Amino acid sequence: MDPYDSFGQGLKGEQLDELCVNTIRMLSVDAVQAANSGHPGLPMGCADFAYVLFTQFLSFNPANPQWPNRDRFVLSAGHGCMLLYSLLHLCGYNMPLEQIKKFRQLNSKTPGHPEFGHTEGVEATTGPLGQGAANAVGMAIAEEHLASVFNTDSHKVVDHYTYVILGDGCNQEGVENEAISLGGHLGLGKLIYFYDYNKITIEGKTDLAYSDDVRKRYEAYHWHVQEIDGHDRSACAAALKAAQEVRDQPSIIIGRTTIGFGSPHKAGTREAHGEALGPDEVKATKKNLGWPEDAQFLVPRVVRQRFDEMKAKGAAVETKWQKAFEAWKATNPEKAKLWTTYHDRKLPADLSARLPKFDPSKPQATRSSGGEVLKALMGQVPGLVGGSADLYPSTKTFVKEYGSFSKTNRAGRNFHFGIREHGMGAIVNGMGYHGGLIPFGSTFFAFTDYMRPPIRLAALSHLHVIHVFTHDSIFLGEDGPTHEPVEHLAAMRAIPQHTLIRPADANESAWAWIVALENIHGPTSLVLTRQNLPVLDQTKYPSAENLRKGAYVLVEDAKADLTLLATGSEVSLALEAKDLLAKDGIRARVVSFPSWELFDKQPDAYRKQILGTVRRVAIEAGIKQGWEAYLGEDGLFCGLKGFGASAPANDLAKAFGLTPEAVAARVKAWLEKSVVVA
Repeated sequence: MDPYDSFGQGLKGEQLDELCVNTIRMLSVDAVQAANSGHPGLPMGCADFAYVLFTQFLSFNPANPQWPNRDRFVLSAGHGCMLLYSLLHLCGYNMPLEQIKKFRQLNSKTPGHPEFGHTEGVEATTGPLGQGAANAVGMAIAEEHLASVFNTDSHKVVDHYTYVILGDGCNQEGVENEAISLGGHLGLGKLIYFYDYNKITIEGKTDLAYSDDVRKRYEAYHWHVQEIDGHDRSACAAALKAAQEVRDQPSIIIGRTTIGFGSPHKAGTREAHGEALGPDEVKATKKNLGWPEDAQFLVPRVVRQRFDEMKAKGAAVETKWQKAFEAWKATNPEKAKLWTTYHDRKLPADLSARLPKFDPSKPQATRSSGGEVLKALMGQVPGLVGGSADLYPSTKTFVKEYGSFSKTNRAGRNFHFGIREHGMGAIVNGMGYHGGLIPFGSTFFAFTDYMRPPIRLAALSHLHVIHVFTHDSIFLGEDGPTHEPVEHLAAMRAIPQHTLIRPADANESAWAWIVALENIHGPTSLVLTRQNLPVLDQTKYPSAENLRKGAYVLVEDAKADLTLLATGSEVSLALEAKDLLAKDGIRARVVSFPSWELFDKQPDAYRKQILGTVRRVAIEAGIKQGWEAYLGEDGLFCGLKGFGASAPANDLAKAFGLTPEAVAARVKAWLEKSVVVA
């Protein structure tokens, strides 16, 4: 029996609240100390606000963490994750005390930063600062859009808030600033931030590098701003209530807090930020807060009873919503069917038959064919929404029939993210985290340099999000090397659990979109051309549906001397090079290789069949990195070794040896050399 089980028995009102807040603090302190690793300062400083939020305002049901109409809570300052884990434990989520004791240990549910899909109750993977705050903008957008689709005058089946705790680090990151700019522009009134304004980061006081007037900055972004003492629970409650009542602006509550609150010697210092307090300071902190000094991972019985009320409250709130939802379904059967389509991400069984057909006599850029496919898909998949970073005339991702999402049109399915690629990636992730939508973003492929962090997090979180990247190679031409992707294919392929598809023509671009819609367990990037490409005749070549397998043989030859592997715009180049080589008596197989990731998932026998037994040549307008796995030890790579240049596309093709003639000549010389060496 726990000797401290009765600690605090009989406390009520403010004294009980204080005991609950200190329980959150001490669970966090003990967990970090047990791991001898972590960040105790934020949980200690934010415990007052978080307690008020979870017990008085946040709508959730621990028994059903995926209840669609729950409020979303994002701990953007993910290093303070023990605050969230402590609350999940106390509120009755699947977070037993044993997992708190295993903080930061292998295979625990309490990793060093929160991970979506790994721990129940975690709404977003956070840690890279600013990402969570930006994700929340996407969540709030999703709530507004879904409410416009499903709510009626008599029933609001989508009606919840998105809350965020962010810190000084989040407010300094560029991604957060991009997102709050758009959030203010769109007037996302159900988005509420709490800024843990403790003025301490890893290096010390924030005035080393940060002196923003945060209030003025947010007001300039059209946010509703309040400033409070973050340790005054009454002020926290009043500020939250006021923020809820502002429906035409997002809100931020700037809470002045002390990092490491309660620690006699480390409160308000950088030492409280990112390291365990140490055994002596842990005892001193417990003594300072009136806590049993020798107790570890203590949750007094009276505190458990207080938080048990949250479980009962959550179940009652969901039950009330469920009754309203059933009444809504009964009176809105068509909307009810649509609800299932949205939330289950159902696709028509004959989706491919409903897509455009492409004429082999009319060359077309894959960005253009992709745009035609997108228009057809938006008519068939109502939950498909998205837009571009101010580039839809180039990326072909605006479908005028479905309107633009704005302050006055929440039903619009086209999103204008502005010139904010980093923010766009994180906001699209937020829509993915929220659920109910299949979101996409689009920009030039070179600008994945701005988007890699959110794409990586989407992969880590298994988010069903899609990105459309156009202007995929040096063949965009005159814009020059600043805009010409060279190393980007390799960089994006390096992200685990991310699928990249570079289709060879219009038909492959259609199937690429279908694969992206079906890939519900991770992000998909479609990499498309600016320049026109031949449309491969489906009566002459195998079906483009073979794209599903990542690679397939376009031209087979049992007596081939070599195999040409190519992606995207280089597939048609490979076909022409094959014909030129044939004139010199050199026979070649040709393989379209749109996706390494899809190919690597195929059975060994299929992969061996596609790669063949003869020597291999890879042709791609990018760097070689990664191709070694498919070329083998003696393969040839025809591509780039450095940056591009500014010139018309045809001139660049000649300059960089990416014409059929140049490839054929290089292959011939390579074969002749290898014969001599042999």
